[in-house]
Amino acid sequence: MPYTHRPLDRSPLNIDPYANDPGHWGASLVNVAEIMLACLDAAGAKSVTEVGAYAGDLTGLLVRWAEGSGARVTAVDPAPRRPLERLEEESGLELVRQTSHDALRQVPMPDAVVLDGDHNYYTVSGELRLIGERAQGKDLPLILMHDVCWPHARRDTYFDPDQVPDEYRQPIVEGAGLFPGEPGVRTGGLPYKWAAGREGGDRNGVLTAVEEFVASRDGLRLVVVPAFFGLGVIWHGDVGYAKNVKQVLAPWDDDPVVERLEANRVLHLASSHFHLTEANALREQKARQEAVLRRLLESSAFSVAERLSRLRQRLGIATEQSVVSKADVRGVLPD
Repeated sequence: MPYTHRPLDRSPLNIDPYANDPGHWGASLVNVAEIMLACLDAAGAKSVTEVGAYAGDLTGLLVRWAEGSGARVTAVDPAPRRPLERLEEESGLELVRQTSHDALRQVPMPDAVVLDGDHNYYTVSGELRLIGERAQGKDLPLILMHDVCWPHARRDTYFDPDQVPDEYRQPIVEGAGLFPGEPGVRTGGLPYKWAAGREGGDRNGVLTAVEEFVASRDGLRLVVVPAFFGLGVIWHGDVGYAKNVKQVLAPWDDDPVVERLEANRVLHLASSHFHLTEANALREQKARQEAVLRRLLESSAFSVAERLSRLRQRLGIATEQSVVSKADVRGVLPD
């Protein structure tokens, strides 16, 4: 039956996009699930492999989608969280506990691949290379990718830097704060355990790897949906479903309104972390000051100094310093 393009289904999905996202970063691809599922339907996908399943937010939705379309879902994650393991136990999900590079060498090549693992050039370029070597030309699966926009587009972050060879690893800052428009790092901003110290340059970032892969092979198409850190979609332009996927993505392809909304979102998200960092630093400073003042109240030397000051005052001995009493100190301390 030929594919008939339908408007995107905007009915609410039975999902909680923040189930494993307490900071409400919008870090899961489940936030753009309507677009992704429409692409899978347009491509007639009967098998999907998700790389980087984490706690299974998107995986659960893919499993439910597969039940209605007769598709098969495989999840790849070397350290799956318990919700993902429960999903394996309760459904037909196949869970592969390997790194993406190891898994993509051996799992059956599916109709569609979702890449959302470690967000750095080495990992992503290796994933794409492995897929491209096993499925060339029009056999390439539909590829859906996360984090092709800020902050990962042109900056590596690492789950485990030791897994990345030295020649591919950017100079790293531990505990980096990333802020839109700041090519370096700063105190405050979105916190990352391990991040490249600078944005941009060779072999740096997810989008850099994606663009190099697309440019190195004839006939590939790339669309970027600039929402929730960026959804990238790659497919071969001569495959039978190419027009169908293009129709689904056309309204979102580098849409300037969506791009501005995302820029506003990440600015406020990073700003909230910046202000949180400032507030935490102020609380720590006040706590240190309070500890000093409380030790001062217990100091015998301060008691002697207070009595001497009051004696000088009664004797009329001039002094340039005003008397500071324990009552004054207690007055500035919280109850």
